[in-house]
Amino acid sequence: MNEIKTAPTARLNRTLSTTLAVIKADGEHSKFYAYKISLVLQALTPDIHLRAQLEAQIFNEITNYTHEIKTSKIREIIVTALLDTGHSELATAYNDYRQKDLERWETATNPQVKLAQLFGSKDKIVHENANKDSELFSTQRDLTAGMVGKSLGLKMMPETVAKAHLRGEIHYHDLDYSPLTEMTNCCLIDFKGMLRDGFKIGNANVESPKSIQTATAQMSQIIANVASSQYGGCSSDRTDELLAPYALLNYRKHLRAAEKWCLPEKRLSYAQEKTKKDIYDAMQALEYEINTLFSSNGQTPFTTVGFGLGTSWIEREIQKAILKIRIKGLGQQHRTAIFPKLVFTLKRGLNLKPGDPNYDVKQLAVECATKRMYPDILMYDKIKELTGSFKVPMGCRSFLQGWKDEHGQEVNSGRMNLGVVTLNLPRIALQAQGNQQLFWEILSERLEVAKKGLLNKIARCKQAQPQNAPILYEYGAFGKRLKENEDVDQLFKHRRATVSLGYIGLYEVGTVFYGPRWEHNKKAHDFTVAIVKCLHDHCVTWEKQYDYHFSVYSTPAESLTDTFCALDTAKFGKIKDITAKEYYTNSFHYDVRKHPTPFEKLTFEEDYPKYASGGFIHYCEYPNLKQNPKALEDVWDWAYDHVGYLGTNTPIDHCYQCGFSGDFKPTARGFECPTCGNRDPKTCDVVKRTCGYLGNPQQRPMVHGRHKEITARVKNMRPGQIRAESKHE
Repeated sequence: MNEIKTAPTARLNRTLSTTLAVIKADGEHSKFYAYKISLVLQALTPDIHLRAQLEAQIFNEITNYTHEIKTSKIREIIVTALLDTGHSELATAYNDYRQKDLERWETATNPQVKLAQLFGSKDKIVHENANKDSELFSTQRDLTAGMVGKSLGLKMMPETVAKAHLRGEIHYHDLDYSPLTEMTNCCLIDFKGMLRDGFKIGNANVESPKSIQTATAQMSQIIANVASSQYGGCSSDRTDELLAPYALLNYRKHLRAAEKWCLPEKRLSYAQEKTKKDIYDAMQALEYEINTLFSSNGQTPFTTVGFGLGTSWIEREIQKAILKIRIKGLGQQHRTAIFPKLVFTLKRGLNLKPGDPNYDVKQLAVECATKRMYPDILMYDKIKELTGSFKVPMGCRSFLQGWKDEHGQEVNSGRMNLGVVTLNLPRIALQAQGNQQLFWEILSERLEVAKKGLLNKIARCKQAQPQNAPILYEYGAFGKRLKENEDVDQLFKHRRATVSLGYIGLYEVGTVFYGPRWEHNKKAHDFTVAIVKCLHDHCVTWEKQYDYHFSVYSTPAESLTDTFCALDTAKFGKIKDITAKEYYTNSFHYDVRKHPTPFEKLTFEEDYPKYASGGFIHYCEYPNLKQNPKALEDVWDWAYDHVGYLGTNTPIDHCYQCGFSGDFKPTARGFECPTCGNRDPKTCDVVKRTCGYLGNPQQRPMVHGRHKEITARVKNMRPGQIRAESKHE
């Protein structure tokens, strides 16, 4: 079709796109996009000459409408052109497709139908979130409410957004919660203000803690309540520095006791040892409490704990306790804790090199990562460069940008995200059929739809009342304490909050245009970077227009990696290296099936976060590193000046039946011990990185596409490879 389009026709398309408004069935106005008619004709017939003839007739007829035209009239013109050319069978096929599209809409917006799908489901719906145990009554209740929420929510957003979501062109995230409710997404909890000033939960007014044990107990209560009042992850920033003042109260108490009972020369050591024990017990209690919590939506709260910048002996002790407790594991079997996600900060001059004051803590962090995969690593200087200030992510990867309040004070904790809408980039590439100009045209239209979805997210969040979520708005989790009926928008506007434009499948886009081995093709790499930059530039424009911070977010896509691919397989068929894999690649990541070294992988990926600083993470796949922690440290050291946020994937599965430790074998029925075939979750511990978080697929199975992606992963290094290559950039 593109090869035979005449220059006059192309000019006509551009003229219509700039002068003609299309009125949708719900009354919404949009630009006229000529490519949509071309895609309709492509779906109807492979005959390029017939398509050209039909296009000319259709566009010539449309030019009779100089200002606006209804979608119903465009459909009528298409049918007339098909009949006029003697292709009644194509007209019938077009009308049948239209009827099926209407039926899909009616099904998706019918709560009774959606509930029937839930209770008849054995896989997809109940496995969309690997952190939800669908056997639990509380989860089943949440899933039931969520299905109703999805069907009603579709009618609460612009119809163009809802139908684009159903077609798989975009994904309006967390539709089971938003827009039906005015909930926000993820946040950095203002623990400092809440612990300092006290707060209220239910009928209890909670005072400022007098010990580190009480402080961590209050943190777990806050986490549970925040997680029940929003639908995303929550994070504790600089936790060692946050808790140090409360551990100091323990120390002073023990010092007073020592002055009464100990000899002068033993008083300080006694107080220190007692305080160290208190710190360890408090941090262990926090670990256990988070892993035993359930929010109101039937899942363990997605929680992230950031630490590593404190320098006092108490702050250092908190850092070491967090790592030692994670290394030890949970319970009698010493299982790997899934939550909280640990994020350790590296900083030049503090803990990066031998001789730095906290280098010993870094060594402990390296050991912990080889045994438990966490902690993930933040590079202090790179995070400041990319995001404008230092802070941990909200949840697994969503980053706030540097922001100052009306007094000029930098604020991070107490800020939040209002939601995500993700673009299906491979769909655009497949529709463009190798035509990059058409790719950009389709992307422009999809960005307009995504913007409408994001504005809908903002509009709904602004309608909340402080009393809807007291822990967030009235008692300090969001950094300010609003009075009843005050406007919650004061916490969102002027770029205090973020709202995120996500994307998925950049690898597949490169493959469509440049083939499956495009990673070392500079032209291909520059093209994919330009795509992310295009998203960034649109977000900057929207931010200036609406005064909310629109950020580009490299979507983790736990279930979306499956959903988009399955929809595109149904539309385009199985295409090698694209849909035939049965999953799409997360965000900007290197193809998981290939064998780059860690340095090659990170070098390839490091250009993207500059334009996607609203959410990103890198990770590398390693063999067993327990006997070679120095190899991991070499990667961390090299990565410090290249990437901002780095995760470790290394085999830590364990069979309690035969004693095997390493990588369990992936099978169609899940993962099994390669030695004895054990797959019983009671007697084995299988831990895989699903996206930004870890998950246990034996206890909570993942969707098919995510399982296929994990199965396809190969290692980014061979034993003994790291030391030689880390010397070269």
